[in-house]
Amino acid sequence: MAQRSRRGWIIPAVTYAGLAIGLIYASFPVLWMFFSSIKSNTEIFSLPPRLFPKEFTMKAYRAIFGNPAKVRFFLNSYLVASVVTLLTLFVAILSGYGFSRFSFKLKKPLNLFIISTQTVPPITLLIPYFGLVVAIKMYDTYFALIFTYMVFTLPYAILMMTGYFNTLPKELDEAVMVDGGSSFFALRRVLVPISIPGIVATGVYTFLLAWNEFLFALTLTKTTAMRTVPIGIQQLMGQHAYEWNEMMAMSMLGSLPILIMYLVAQRYFLAGMTAGSVKS
Repeated sequence: MAQRSRRGWIIPAVTYAGLAIGLIYASFPVLWMFFSSIKSNTEIFSLPPRLFPKEFTMKAYRAIFGNPAKVRFFLNSYLVASVVTLLTLFVAILSGYGFSRFSFKLKKPLNLFIISTQTVPPITLLIPYFGLVVAIKMYDTYFALIFTYMVFTLPYAILMMTGYFNTLPKELDEAVMVDGGSSFFALRRVLVPISIPGIVATGVYTFLLAWNEFLFALTLTKTTAMRTVPIGIQQLMGQHAYEWNEMMAMSMLGSLPILIMYLVAQRYFLAGMTAGSVKS
């Protein structure tokens, strides 16, 4: 009896200890980035390295918020990532519903094509996309970034929404149609409200991909007014010196939207990511 009671508290204790170690391991880079952002550039390279700063300073953050060009990096990233997410979700919901609920002639070839696009390394498309964007006079515009990012976000989003709709019983659609409703009405009033976990998971993934993208943002834009956050961080690497504290401050500010989004939508995100993994 005593042995069973001992095992009863040992297992939870070991579990919580493992979770605590995992939490520290996962959060340490974020903590290091934050504390480096409130250090002076000199103190960052002090030996032995210190996590906590000797002298607290907000100089790096003031340099970012006091510079309109650097603030513009964040506005550009928010605009591009938000529009890409909304347009991708709109197309993915409609496409996922069509692949899940209807049978048509080119269904299998289209599915195969969507899956095959995931095997193409994005860097191999850089030169063709650059030539295309210049040819249609969209270079250094928001449209170039938005439509290019959608090429990479749509395939996965369509696959994810198709998998989620496959977990929903077709009887829901049939009940709406028996009452005289259309397929679009069933999608809008019945399926979309109960597909929030899948939609949130897809939206978070899409926003994350568009927010963090570097290569195409660097290639398809020219002026400082069109640069995004990843390019802004890269521009802090000078020819003779790096502004490490500003780089860490901008990286911290650039990470906040994703961290907040994940914390707020964590429950839906986990449910949406696992939906469709088991076929009923």
